[in-house]
Amino acid sequence: MAVQAQEQAPQPGLAVFGPAGLDGLAVERHAGDMSWVRAGGFSIPDQSTTTTVATTAVEDAEVDHYPVSSLPPSLPVAIDIPAIGVHSSLQSLGLTEDGAIEVPQPGPRYNDAGWYRYSSTPGSVGMGSLGSAIIVGHIDSVEDGPSVFFRLGALQPGDEVMVTRSDGLVAVFRVDAVRVYPKDEFPTTLVYGRTPHATLRLITCGGVFDRSSGSYEDNIVVFATMIGAY
Repeated sequence: MAVQAQEQAPQPGLAVFGPAGLDGLAVERHAGDMSWVRAGGFSIPDQSTTTTVATTAVEDAEVDHYPVSSLPPSLPVAIDIPAIGVHSSLQSLGLTEDGAIEVPQPGPRYNDAGWYRYSSTPGSVGMGSLGSAIIVGHIDSVEDGPSVFFRLGALQPGDEVMVTRSDGLVAVFRVDAVRVYPKDEFPTTLVYGRTPHATLRLITCGGVFDRSSGSYEDNIVVFATMIGAY
């Protein structure tokens, strides 16, 4: 999802898959593979084949947040991930001419994360064309080195992600699992399918950088479920 960094980005291992890995995120039907589009974007599954994804229940968190199962739609404006030192404003991303999710383009906002505006707003359930709220970000760049999601692979189950919304509420998500998928074996429905709860997916590139193609071979995906809001 970018180009090679001057240092190796953290890659998740078996220890960080968590209880909501492939066993905890059961898929009713696979809608087809998704691959990274080198021009910049993620392929979108055919919505006629997208089915609901059953997820493992997340245990109640002992935090001083108002517990909610979902929130009304409201545009996201910022994301904070304290465990890996991320604070970023969020830009709105749409589709490329090829029908792929846009990624932050070169310029002043290249290193900001972006919310895919046809997915659910963070904290809402199934309000967009895709079930979960989708936020993407670059891993690095030639000019600046590490980018906003450089350390995404270092997240652990139980870490928290906070998304500030335009209505003033902050939706709090807890990481269920962190996984790495080859781009040509990306589980579209598992990542994009509708879920019964307010869920969040964070996506960036990972794995080995292929100099011949100018891209990374894998995608890192963080699965998270909302545990409250304040």
